[in-house]
Amino acid sequence: MTDLSTIPAFLNRNATEFGDAAAYREKEFGIWQQWTWAEARTEVEEMARGLIALGLEIGEHVAVIGRNRPQLYMSMVAVQCAGGIPVPLYQDAVGEEIAYVLGNCSAKFVIAGDQEQVDKVVEVKDRIEGLRHIVYLDGGGLRKYDHSVMSSMETLRETGRNTDRAEMDRRRAQQTGATTCVMLYTSGTTGKPKGVVLSHDNIVSTSKASSGFDHLRQTDEVLAYLPMAWVGDFIFSIGQAMVTGFTVNCPESADTIMSDLREIGPTYYFAPPRVFETQLTNVMIRMEDASRLKKAMFDYFMAHAKTVGPRLLDGEEVGLFDRLKYKLGELLVFGPLKNTLGLSRVRVGYTAGEAIGPELFDFYRSIGINLKQLYGQTEASVFITQQKDHEVRSDTVGTPTPGVELRIAENGEVFYRSPGSFVEYYNNPESTASTKDAEGWVATGDAGFIEEGTGHLRIIDRAKDVGKMASGALFAPKFVENKLKFFPDIYEAVVFGNGRDRCVAFINIDLTAVGNWAERNNIAYASYQELAQHPRVIATITDHVNKVNKLVAEDDMLAGCQIHRFLVLHKQLDADDEEMTRTQKVKRRLIEEKYADLIEGLYGEVDTVYTETDVTYEDGRKGKIKATVKMCDAEVVPVKVKTLEAAE
Repeated sequence: MTDLSTIPAFLNRNATEFGDAAAYREKEFGIWQQWTWAEARTEVEEMARGLIALGLEIGEHVAVIGRNRPQLYMSMVAVQCAGGIPVPLYQDAVGEEIAYVLGNCSAKFVIAGDQEQVDKVVEVKDRIEGLRHIVYLDGGGLRKYDHSVMSSMETLRETGRNTDRAEMDRRRAQQTGATTCVMLYTSGTTGKPKGVVLSHDNIVSTSKASSGFDHLRQTDEVLAYLPMAWVGDFIFSIGQAMVTGFTVNCPESADTIMSDLREIGPTYYFAPPRVFETQLTNVMIRMEDASRLKKAMFDYFMAHAKTVGPRLLDGEEVGLFDRLKYKLGELLVFGPLKNTLGLSRVRVGYTAGEAIGPELFDFYRSIGINLKQLYGQTEASVFITQQKDHEVRSDTVGTPTPGVELRIAENGEVFYRSPGSFVEYYNNPESTASTKDAEGWVATGDAGFIEEGTGHLRIIDRAKDVGKMASGALFAPKFVENKLKFFPDIYEAVVFGNGRDRCVAFINIDLTAVGNWAERNNIAYASYQELAQHPRVIATITDHVNKVNKLVAEDDMLAGCQIHRFLVLHKQLDADDEEMTRTQKVKRRLIEEKYADLIEGLYGEVDTVYTETDVTYEDGRKGKIKATVKMCDAEVVPVKVKTLEAAE
């Protein structure tokens, strides 16, 4: 039997055993194009031989940047077949970010999706020592570029077709499970991103264990729309896809994802909480514009679904009348709603990356979508814990994925050990040693605990963000932020209070939801800034904050995290302004420094603060936004807060 220890070996297995089955699909010019596994192997091998002909040496890094496209996924496997190491980059990364990654990994080649990505590489090329060649997929607009240092994907494949395969076969034969499979960069919330080196053993063992956990099969369908530089997309679209042989579908563009999702109807689906929030926001906006009869019917059956739907999914006993009523709701409301969302065929759905609001989580499960939570990170090849069917809860992230061990340190930090644990941080032995010890235990940086009896892991917050308030009470900002972000009007929230006597918050409104509300209420506005400071918007956000305070007050340990004052930020937090990572994680320390004047305003007695903020426009130009931001008071529920010392 063929040794299936590497991704190229699985590609060969798939092409041999089910070569006529669809490996990839892509919608282009409104039509779905398809590659079978046999066709995919042919293209991959042509690319690999072309790269070898261009001079790619074993162990050299090849950067891949662009939107989700079958040829770019195949190019990463081609790099592996040629003995190189693929390094996917975020397609919306700016020149400086690209320069850092290319320089850090000493990339020798870049495979770029289109002119936009080529331009970003060309802009920094002179600063990258040893960068030899750029291969582009879409040649539109590139005719007058210097083609002595770049070539098209078709030219690369043509070169490969005319090159002997012996060297590629020799390189593949040398590869083992210990060979590096991919290098992925961390999001960099606290500093420069680090290159996480993952072996074929890491990816293959994790893909096998997680696929077996959820009974994934060759006939499953996924939609690949998340950034290729993110470890989750690599596992879903390459790791699990190769191990199980299921089909990876690529949307036509970012603007057509929802319509493409409906056409494909994936059976296996992943989305971060923000995507689920956006989908629900759009549903609620449409229901506001629906007729009175439709809205009444929606509210009636959704109320029933909230009590019955999750119980049906968990296999619990439900009375005949409730079952029939739910079936009627499925016919009239839930079925059409799932079809609109593109989730009608989902057999297994996951969310991760951030904690999801319990109400949001329960909404999707109530309409019959088997949505579950997983906990993972780049260094683990994604999977640390998963939720078993019939053991799904909104307040935990499940039990360890098969093969994973967990332990909780004395300070509450979660550690794990697994076959998916990364090899090292590239050229960074100090960070490697501080994250992974000699026995293979990896520090997650998250604080949590394992429930007695169930073995479920509960995550409290990032360990570095958990602190104490001046009173000694626990400070866990994520706990409050996630509750705030459940409201469709709130896109992002950042809570401050560590070492202080009370908590304050920044809030970003959701422009789509609030803009739609403004339109329905005939409220004119000229900019995000103007809408964010509108008195009626602030009144609505105040009501949301007050409701969250009541919920937070119910938790003895975290009641001290109620928000005393807040502001609606005059601009959206943006990765281009280095306020968030490319995976949309808030850079809390940077925000504290950048908006120190606003934070001090919230802790002071002032009603407004005038501020000037540096911003980066879409075309790369720098500028300033000037604004007078209102400081808002919230209602705090009087409670007796437990201190950490008292709890211990």
